[in-house]
Amino acid sequence: MKIDIFPHIFPKRFFERMCAVAPPTLQLQKRVRGVPVLVDLDQRFRIMDRHGDYVQVLTLAVPPLEVLAGPKGVPELARLANDGMAELVEKYPDRFPGFVASMPMNNPEAALGEMDRAINQLGATGIQIYSNVNGRPLDEPEFQPLFARMAALNLPIWLHPTRAPSVPDYPTEKRSRYDLWWAFGWPCETTIAMARLVFSGIFDRHPNLLIITHHMGAMIPYFEGRAGAGLDQLGSRTDDPDDAAALGRLRRRPLDYFRMFYGDTALFGALAAMECGLAFFGADHVLFGTDMPFDPEKGPGFVRDTIRCMDQMRASPQDKAKIYEGNARRLLRLKMK
Repeated sequence: MKIDIFPHIFPKRFFERMCAVAPPTLQLQKRVRGVPVLVDLDQRFRIMDRHGDYVQVLTLAVPPLEVLAGPKGVPELARLANDGMAELVEKYPDRFPGFVASMPMNNPEAALGEMDRAINQLGATGIQIYSNVNGRPLDEPEFQPLFARMAALNLPIWLHPTRAPSVPDYPTEKRSRYDLWWAFGWPCETTIAMARLVFSGIFDRHPNLLIITHHMGAMIPYFEGRAGAGLDQLGSRTDDPDDAAALGRLRRRPLDYFRMFYGDTALFGALAAMECGLAFFGADHVLFGTDMPFDPEKGPGFVRDTIRCMDQMRASPQDKAKIYEGNARRLLRLKMK
């Protein structure tokens, strides 16, 4: 069986509410409104049927909830999204064996309450958060109870990148050009978020914490040497005493903590990148994910090409079985045959 742990969807009632409250200039609105499979279940099922024994653990698509509404309004959106995904799982258990709850992260107290409701009452198999919260780093103290609660529950956190086109690549400009905020800004965002969590000591506090990074750990597997020997010298390049102190507080090498993250196979059909990520994380820390349905308008299908890379990847049948389904069953506690 192929268990896709990182496809995206908009439950219908949530989608209608999102369209009503979101400003028309919001990041990716033009893109997501033009992808009918995000809402149309018939189209989704037709695509799913092409790939045999293939099921999806549902995750909400971008944008992050916290860019849609302020702290008072965002909990309602989270409830709509999570209720909608839970209803789909209940109605189509053979298609959707689980869902990942979305969090109102600009209201941390409400996020904790919604996390408990979604997991304990709706049966969510984890939560999805983004690489920053309206520009705030995830290692801020206000967000730490959420990580502690998830570690106690021993369920995964899905980490999705986000960065708006309004964030420029150069201080002399007003926006990022040529979609570079997405193509390269998002992998950088994920990598920085991972590093900030590492140096905050989060894995020393919660050694069993499960974090699944979208797109196979972003830049980390491909910059293993730089993140290894380079970060071992933290504090030698700047005069900020906090840098060296952070290194001294860690119980392991920084690189060892990066291997504690998990990665998915959502690499848009890049075989070499998939093999690189597998070599870095190991088969026990890689899960099958496709980013469906954000395929190019004209080009390869993400599900099809991810499966092609899985078939061609230099890995044992046992390791491929872990990636396709074994790790998802183990980490997500899926109730399925």
